[in-house]
Amino acid sequence: MIVTTKDLFKHAYGKYAVGAYNINNAEQAMGLFRGCIESKSPFIIQISKGARSYTDKRMLEAIIRAADQIFPDAIFAVHLDHGDEAACMDCISSGFYSSIMIDASHESYEKNIEITHRVALAAHAKGIVVEAELGQLGGVEEHVSVSEDKAHLTDPNQARDFVTRSGCDSLACAIGTSHGAFKFSGSQGIHFDVLEKIKNLLPGFPLVMHGSSSVPQDEVARINAAGGVLKGAKGVDENQLLKAAKLGVCKINIDTDGRLVWCRVHREEFKTHPENFDLRPPGKVFMAEYAKYIVHKNTMLGSNNQLDDLRKTL
Repeated sequence: MIVTTKDLFKHAYGKYAVGAYNINNAEQAMGLFRGCIESKSPFIIQISKGARSYTDKRMLEAIIRAADQIFPDAIFAVHLDHGDEAACMDCISSGFYSSIMIDASHESYEKNIEITHRVALAAHAKGIVVEAELGQLGGVEEHVSVSEDKAHLTDPNQARDFVTRSGCDSLACAIGTSHGAFKFSGSQGIHFDVLEKIKNLLPGFPLVMHGSSSVPQDEVARINAAGGVLKGAKGVDENQLLKAAKLGVCKINIDTDGRLVWCRVHREEFKTHPENFDLRPPGKVFMAEYAKYIVHKNTMLGSNNQLDDLRKTL
């Protein structure tokens, strides 16, 4: 069942975070749905600008519609990730998305408010929920690329003004994470002091954490052992995720980890079975391995076993 993120956040706030997982194909969709059903977790399917153009946006939407029928017990939102204004307006008019993200964080503060407000007005007229971003995460993921010298944390005082004037329904905050597989070096991590200040200034308002893949070191090691070259890849400490949820983070974005599982499975499969030219055997392994990873991640987010109680509130 497709719901809005507002429905999910109302139930999650202060207790757990909903996992927001990027998908690009049928195998990822099947693994994601299986893992969320097994862990009894609500979730958010994220479709990025790159995913919409990978084959055709209608193809990915059809896969999700089919999955909704195959897994009737699933409760999830369909969300546009990092959309520009044109992509947001296209998704609003499509009638398929229950949530969109307008990312104008690269613009000036006033321009960001202006664009976000315009998108929010159009989205709300169709009952669609809007996520916006204030501050900029560093790193690279798909079309999002921000150098470290341009990355900056969200100003808590600006956050309250931004939410009031833009009309957004949730806010992605820059609190030290970054996109991609190379998030941290040394002992850096989430700036909980900044997050707590934002929560105190916006009590009850759902916050979002981008760039939150954990980049499991066992996955990195296995990828490298099978011929990959991922040196120095490091992500967010999983033990910090539930702590962030207790401070108002209702949505935690995870994309890189899914790619790492995909990469590890296929590298190992083709290394072990060089005679294979059939895409289905590694595809089946990946779906099972991704589902197992989703169960683990939802447990770390605290969203496991929340499905039945959430269903009573809808």
